[in-house]
Amino acid sequence: MSVRQSLLAILDQGPCYGYQLKHEYDRRTGATSSLNVGQIYNTLERLERDGLVRRGEADERGHVYWQITEGGSLEVARWLASPVVRSTTSRDELAVKLAVAATLPGVDVTAVIRTQRAASLAQLRSLQQTSYSGERAGGPEELAWSLVMDSMLYAAEAETRWLDHVEQRLSQHPGTAVSLALATERPKRGRPTRVGAA
Repeated sequence: MSVRQSLLAILDQGPCYGYQLKHEYDRRTGATSSLNVGQIYNTLERLERDGLVRRGEADERGHVYWQITEGGSLEVARWLASPVVRSTTSRDELAVKLAVAATLPGVDVTAVIRTQRAASLAQLRSLQQTSYSGERAGGPEELAWSLVMDSMLYAAEAETRWLDHVEQRLSQHPGTAVSLALATERPKRGRPTRVGAA
């Protein structure tokens, strides 16, 4: 989730000071991905630099209220109207780890998968046992929390299914059939040889 756009969307509802933004972000995400105040102020300063928010005067308690600009409101509208585009290239650490492990000679990939599956199942069980502990059960805060938790649960379930799939795929390649030795030919790219260097 984009912290930048989320904070802008909250500010589109009205001016807020930093800790208030943290509280509102936590309320709207079920506090499942809490931000620290320093991260909020860093984001606000970048938003100010980009002309999307402006800093107000401090009140009697010293709270500096931040207000969204017209450009910031347009950014929120664009964000809400646009789909989240997932990367088509995989930089997922687990996928890369298993792909590399599967091609390394002498690596017991089944053991790597089983270790990961145990951790993934433990995380899934932990998520399944988590219950809402905030105030106002049945209200909008609980709904926000449950939406984020459902996403985490579905992702954890998908990961365990994917691990089963990987193990089944690898079982079709006995022994070292997928192991890759280092290539003997050298890549064409690289630093050019310096001719006539003294």
